[in-house]
Amino acid sequence: MDFQEKTLTSECVYDGKILRVLRDEVEISTGRKSFREVVRHSGGVVILALKDSETVLLVKQFRYPVNKTVLELPAGKLEKGENPDFACRRELEEETGFKADKWTSLGYIHTTPGFCDEKLYLYKAEELHFVGEHPDEGEVLKAFEIKISDLMSMIKNGEINDAKTICAVMRGLYL
Repeated sequence: MDFQEKTLTSECVYDGKILRVLRDEVEISTGRKSFREVVRHSGGVVILALKDSETVLLVKQFRYPVNKTVLELPAGKLEKGENPDFACRRELEEETGFKADKWTSLGYIHTTPGFCDEKLYLYKAEELHFVGEHPDEGEVLKAFEIKISDLMSMIKNGEINDAKTICAVMRGLYL
C-alpha cells in the first residue's frame, strides 16, 4: 500500500522567530483531498553529559508552554544552517559550563511527526571539564548533577516527563 501524500497547495499562516506554521492541502493515497497543519522548526540538539560513570548533568528551567519547571538534559535549538555537531558543543557549554573531550552521536528523533518536522539530534558527552556557563539572553536555568540511579527513578515515577531527555538517556545508557 502506498502511504505517500502529494502537496497540492501550501499556505504560510504564521512565520515567527522559532517556527513557521503551514496549512497544506494534500491528496492522500486513496485519491481524496485533505488538509494538514504543519509546524516547521529548525531542529535542535540534546546532550547526555556524563560527569562520570554514575553521574549525569541536568538542567532545571521554567517551560512556559507547559507552565511548570522542568528537569531535562541540556538542549537547544539549531541556528539557521548550523551543524548539529557544533551546536551540541555550544549548548553544553552555554547551559552547564562544561566542555567535553569525547562526543558520541546517538542518532536523532522526530519529536511530534504528526504535525511538526522538528528533528532533535542526540549526543553523549564524556570527559568533561568546567569552563563556566553563559546561558542565552532570556534563558534562566540551573545546571546540576544527578546520579543515574536517581535519574532513572525520577523517569520511572513520572517526575521527569521530558521526552527528549528520556529518549537520550535510553539511547545513551541502555541501547
